[in-house]
Formats: sequence, structure tokens, C-alpha cells
Amino acid sequence: MRLVISAVCVIVLFSYAAAYDPLDPNGNITIKWDVVSWTPDGYVAVVTMSNFQMFRHIMNPGWTLGWTWAKKEVIWSMVGAQTTEQGDCSKFKGNVPHCCKKTPTVVDLLPGVPYNQQFSNCCKGGVVAAWGQDPSSAVSSFQVSIGLAGTSNKTVKLPKNFTLLGPGPGYTCGPAKVVPSTVFLTPDKRRKTQALMTWNVTCTYSQFLARKNPGCCVSLSSFYNETITPCPTCACGCQNKRNCVKSNSKRINMVGIHTPKKDNEPLLQCTHHMCPIRVHWHVKLNYKDYWRVKVAVTNFNYRMNYSLWTLAVQHPNLNNVTQVFSFDYKPLLPYESINDTGMFYGMKYFNDLLMEAGPTGNVQSEILLQKNQDTFTFKQGWAFPRKVYFNGEECMLPPPDSYPILPNSAPVNLLNFPAFVLTMLVMITVW
Repeated sequence: MRLVISAVCVIVLFSYAAAYDPLDPNGNITIKWDVVSWTPDGYVAVVTMSNFQMFRHIMNPGWTLGWTWAKKEVIWSMVGAQTTEQGDCSKFKGNVPHCCKKTPTVVDLLPGVPYNQQFSNCCKGGVVAAWGQDPSSAVSSFQVSIGLAGTSNKTVKLPKNFTLLGPGPGYTCGPAKVVPSTVFLTPDKRRKTQALMTWNVTCTYSQFLARKNPGCCVSLSSFYNETITPCPTCACGCQNKRNCVKSNSKRINMVGIHTPKKDNEPLLQCTHHMCPIRVHWHVKLNYKDYWRVKVAVTNFNYRMNYSLWTLAVQHPNLNNVTQVFSFDYKPLLPYESINDTGMFYGMKYFNDLLMEAGPTGNVQSEILLQKNQDTFTFKQGWAFPRKVYFNGEECMLPPPDSYPILPNSAPVNLLNFPAFVLTMLVMITVW
């Protein structure tokens, strides 16, 4: 019995740990239902999806939201979104509902739909920005009219078994919980109204549930060592090695080869690491009071353009970032007393789109950092990042013993070189 209890405890702890991100401890997606009016057989609700994750966004082809009705509810109509299937509505003789399925699946509308089908913060193809990158674009919402449901706070039954794809697996949603009603402010900001009833659903992300292997890797180099530390071999798994394409292959120019598949199966350039994304960190220059790093992100997937990409890095010297060239930068403070994590992302309309594999499939920038003389060193790999995330996915770093090291023959302090020369001249003269 003790063995069973211990096993259950380990499984529970592991499941929670898998969904916990130390660089974004409060990151989640909250789905809020606000009942704004009652109807003869149900209610009208505004559903708002807020992405509170600092550096993980929902990319194309967008989110998919699902749930199970507690009773025999139907969706009469929707504005700003739609269900993927109508289901069996044959028992309705007059008006036919939008969806009669017990487990509806909802997706966002595409940009450019008619105005009478639009709702605030809708119609972006399900793409939702990360909160740390652009809070104004980190929200998606739609309106839904529910029938055959309760018509009061006491008779409404909350939906169950919420699921969220963003766009693939990885999110786990908790149960719906009734919370204090949302308060709204009128456009003239002179009157407050509130929802008739509100409930929240919280969804958290686990990279372990999303994929078995990492989706990116990191390579390293420095000015003081000619050795380049590559990504680990098969860092992202080698299951795609049979279907990879060499960079000089004629297959790349075939019509339709760059079109994404429904299951988002990648078509990768043949590499030893077999990762869609490689992040390269190069220690470029060393000044008296500053040091300079070059960061390059390369896309090896011929079927994927990464829009709204983000790069999160953990390094102790990010508390003294002086200037970032050609990327936007924002410090992340998961723990207010520690400032060692930052997020890099593309400048709008300039390099916020990381193109598919090929000559233009990379973005790069340089970072100028001020030294803290008490902690700064090039020894033991201190100049390289501790953790790297691309689009919220943790990248695989090389093993520490393979990092570029300082040459053994390097002088301990180059500032003593003139004194060394003078001493040698004196010794030669005396001799």
C-alpha cells in the first residue's frame, strides 16, 4: 500500500513540475466567461481568452477551444468565432442552432470577415501574442448565445472538461470556477456595469506534454577560442532524418513544398542536430568596462514561418544590458529580487517574421553589456547563457565540458604586458 501511495505522489508531483516554468512561474492562459444577458432559454456570454505567459504565444494556425456541456445545451449563434462542426440538429423544426454537439470545438475567425461577424479582439486566425511582448494583442474573445440552459445564477451549469490546443498539445485546463462578476466601464468612463455571472478556466503549459523532444538547440562560440561548440547530435530527435532535405537539393524548388501540413509536420534541412530552430550565442568582443555578444536564430524548417517569435535568455549579466541592436528587448522579472532573465523579439515590420529555411531564414542581433568587475569572467563558461527559450520552448544546450575555454597560454592580465617587456629588456642589458 505504501508503494502505491508513493507512486501516486511521485506522479502528481511530476505532473505539476512539468507544467511549472521557473522563468515564468505565473504564466497561464485564463479563459473567462461573462454572462451579459439572459434569454428565454439560456444566456448570452462573452468568452475572453487572456494569454498571461510572458514569452510563449499562440502561433498560426491558432488556438482551438473545446469543452463538454453539463446538460443538453446548444449554441444558437456565435460572433467572432465558430465551431468546426454543427452536429445533429435534426430535432429543431424552426431556427437551427449553430452547433448541437455535446462537445463543441471552437476556433477563431480569419482576418477580413464581414463586420457583422466580428467581435472585439477577434478574427486574428487564433494568433495570440505573449503578454510580455504585446499585452494589447495577448487577448482573444468572442460572443456566444447558449440555449436549453439555465436562465439564472442558480440554474446555469458550468461546462466541463475544457481543452485548449495552441495550436498543438501541451495545455492542461482546470475546472471552471465561479468568480466575482466582471465589472465593465462604459466608453465615456462615467458608468460601471457588471456581468450577471462570471466563471474562469485556467490552462497551463507543459513542454513535456507538448513534445517528446526539444524544438530548438543552442550552439556556442567565442573570440578567444577557435572552437565552435555545435548543437548536440540529435538534440531534437532523429525521427525526421529519413525525410530531411539537403540545402542544395532540387526538391526545395518544387511547387508546394513550402506549404504547411495540417498536422504541422516539419520538413527539415538535414543537420546533425535535426532541430527546426538553432540559436547561436557568440561572445564577440571584450572591452574594459563592457563586453559584446552576437545572437543569431536560424530556421531549418522549410514549411514554417515564425511570426511574433520570442527568445528568452537567462544570464546573470542581463541585469546590465546597455544596448540591444536590431531586436527589441524587455527584462523579465519572475522573481523581483533577481534580474537575470530577458526576452528578445523582432521589431515590428522589420524582423518580427522569421522566414522559412533558406538564405533569408535567420535573424540576428548584438548585445552590449556592462561588466560587473566583481562577478565578470570568461572562465568556466560564465559568458554563456544558463537557459534559452524560443517561442516558449526550452532549447537544448551543449554539455558544459564542451564550452569554448580560455587558452592556457593567455596572460592572466594583459595590462601587465608593458611591465613584462621592460623587465626583459633590463635583464638582457644586465646580462
